[in-house]
Amino acid sequence: MKEGHTDEPQKGSLESAQSPSIQHDSGQIISASGHVLTQRWLAVIAAIWTGQAFSIISSGAAGYAIIWYVTESTGSALMLSLMMICAMLPTGLLAPFGGIVADRYNRKAIMIISDLSIGALSVLLGVMMLFGEVSIIVIILFAAARSVGQAFHSPAFMAAIPMLVPDKHLLRINMLDQLVVSISQVASPALGIFVYMTFGLPIAMFMDALGAVFAVAGLLFAHIPTVRDETTDNQHVMRNLRDGWRAIAVNRGLLELLLIMLVGWIAMAPVVAIFPLMTYDHFNGDGYMASLVEAAYGGGLVAGSAILLAWGGGKRLARLIVVSYLISGVTVFVCGVTPPDMFWLFVLMNVLCGLFLAGFNGPIMTLVQREVSSEKLGRAMGLISACTGIGAPLGVAIGGPFGDVIGVANLVAVCGAICIVTSIAALIPKSIRALDED
Repeated sequence: MKEGHTDEPQKGSLESAQSPSIQHDSGQIISASGHVLTQRWLAVIAAIWTGQAFSIISSGAAGYAIIWYVTESTGSALMLSLMMICAMLPTGLLAPFGGIVADRYNRKAIMIISDLSIGALSVLLGVMMLFGEVSIIVIILFAAARSVGQAFHSPAFMAAIPMLVPDKHLLRINMLDQLVVSISQVASPALGIFVYMTFGLPIAMFMDALGAVFAVAGLLFAHIPTVRDETTDNQHVMRNLRDGWRAIAVNRGLLELLLIMLVGWIAMAPVVAIFPLMTYDHFNGDGYMASLVEAAYGGGLVAGSAILLAWGGGKRLARLIVVSYLISGVTVFVCGVTPPDMFWLFVLMNVLCGLFLAGFNGPIMTLVQREVSSEKLGRAMGLISACTGIGAPLGVAIGGPFGDVIGVANLVAVCGAICIVTSIAALIPKSIRALDED
């Protein structure tokens, strides 16, 4: 558990300096980061997640409309890979600095500014499309610009969550995040295809901007304290980043788990990028079949997230993470070896992949949030976002051209095999298994 969660107040907090143990005795509700919560904390969370739900679904729909536009226009795994790289790499490069900002300034303000900036970009692209043809290069640059906003939004958001909920509900709230994303996986592809084919890409962009407005409206209800690490006030940027790294590395098991899972994430990234092309090329499918695949994967995520939301995940989160990723790797491998005339099996494997992958993202974020102190959590989350933001484009950059050579189905099978091997490797170190001990 984090230091300061039982006997010491958070350094630099704007809240009172009472210890959490005294606050519990006085009947106050204490957040996972040791801050005093209001009695209406659940209503605040509901408001935030209502806005986030609108934003995530509308952004997913717009993103899928763009992906299918690029797929129809180019039919190239290389172009899809390039777009995915540009949509992720800025986050990977800038998220560590977004984490520094999240640890120095109010996290709520950072999220609002990021959401409004991303919405403004969507409006700009939509207007450009209404007044003329927009090239693939412009769309790729748009994806990169959105990624810059995400680099500042993600660390602030993930670092704010422990300040808003009690510790015993932390995993459930993280699973609520994943549940919203999962519902988006079901609704967004169908919605994106419908809007794209019925009204055109500009309307999808305007819908994305409207979602950003809803997200900001939800955040307005929340009070998120500014938590600062006073020892870093005069530090160089690189030393700030080093402190964020040390906050993770001090727990050897957590560091090893994150590094091993990063390898699996790099292997999974090309699969995410080329699944629409696999439906289009390997199974001779159309946009509706591609949206069915995405909906099947999202449906599995919804079911898995709902199960974990109700269950709470138990005490052995590290084992849950590894086993979930292992089974997901098996399903991806089966997807890669599925014959072209067995599309139904491909859909079924996507359901199972989503079902078990639900046990990965939420639990691993919960482990980090519990093990890293609040005043350093923004930088820790920024570094994790950087690893995934750089690792995913790296995987896509390697897998995209490789997929054009060996075929998308063979690439999917190879990626699934890598996920299986890395998951088994994560079961070996004692330090990782120790994460599940009290």
